[in-house]
Amino acid sequence: MAERGIGDMDRALIRRVLASDDRRAFDQLVRRYQGMVRAQLRRLTHGDDAAADDLAQETFLLAWKKLDQFRGDALFSTWLYRIAYSCFLQARRRSNWGDVRGDDEATASLSAPPQRLDLQLDLSRAMRLLSDGEQSVLLHCFQLGLSHEETAYVLDMPLGTVKSHALRGKQKLKLWLTAWQHPDHHGDTA
Repeated sequence: MAERGIGDMDRALIRRVLASDDRRAFDQLVRRYQGMVRAQLRRLTHGDDAAADDLAQETFLLAWKKLDQFRGDALFSTWLYRIAYSCFLQARRRSNWGDVRGDDEATASLSAPPQRLDLQLDLSRAMRLLSDGEQSVLLHCFQLGLSHEETAYVLDMPLGTVKSHALRGKQKLKLWLTAWQHPDHHGDTA
């Protein structure tokens, strides 16, 4: 990850915030990481941009309040992912998001070729058939590109559980999406 090389910059900004309540330094951290936090939350909320934006704002407010608790044993971005995921879980408990499914057509790219759009829709539907743990692990490991260790930190889950969820989730998706593994598949459902 290219991010590992910029850890010194994050540490310097964090020191400035903690030493003198430097809001400009924190603003720089927000600008650097708001895109990735919002992307994580958009995926977790199944494309609900308004909810993702609200949760991102909540994430950065919590990060501001708890910055003195950042120990540096994980990347700053990983720490933010963990806060964002916790905000998402709390909001889901408050609003029963677990029962609400996003509109697949709204989240798929309308400019994509029909075959690609069909695959995106099928993958989105298949992901929702996975357990919550499998969905969360696959989102963080494969869609967001975190390592198993980083995912374990973000989800506050044992490393072995993360690896098990990743393996089981991938196996289920492979089984459910077997039609897409054949080169002659053209998105035909009839």
